[in-house]
Amino acid sequence: MATSPEEQLAAMVASLKEKTGTSLEQWSALASASGKAKHGEIVAWLKGEHGMTHGYANLVAHTTLKSDAGSKSAAGDDLVAEMFAGDKAALRPIYEVLMTKILAFGTDIEQAPKKGYMSLRRKTQFATLHPSTKTRFDLGIKLKGVEPAGRLEKAGSWNAMVSHRVRLESVSDANAEVIGWLREAYDAAG
Repeated sequence: MATSPEEQLAAMVASLKEKTGTSLEQWSALASASGKAKHGEIVAWLKGEHGMTHGYANLVAHTTLKSDAGSKSAAGDDLVAEMFAGDKAALRPIYEVLMTKILAFGTDIEQAPKKGYMSLRRKTQFATLHPSTKTRFDLGIKLKGVEPAGRLEKAGSWNAMVSHRVRLESVSDANAEVIGWLREAYDAAG
């Protein structure tokens, strides 16, 4: 089973060809020729016209628009590296552990790095990952109808895109309870 993000991407690219009979490069060429210029338009077109799942459609759209992590890195615009530059570098292991666990949920997760945080979505956003200070990593989780308790705080004014926040200071804070909340949010976003 693929464990690193790179291995998971390679497995997804290979399974796209197996499942559809068409390679990622061929899908990207078709998407380019479709006249669709925006990410959401390409995803909707691939899902509606070709019956593609969201995860594969998202992969093709990112590849076509060169907005995938590989293209961003190649262009020198590695937003994830920027998030962990300087005094926030010590928080990168927390991010890596969370991403490994989250990406194991399924192949339909869209990763959208922003300036300062990572947004994760399926049909809707379900989590955000923020290296907030040099000693604290904040995890935003969208859990409708779940009462805040203990480490699972109400997000409040911290971030209106999610309902809850969990503060993490070490890799051990990304425990089974936290992964359970993330899994619940992932399932609800599908």
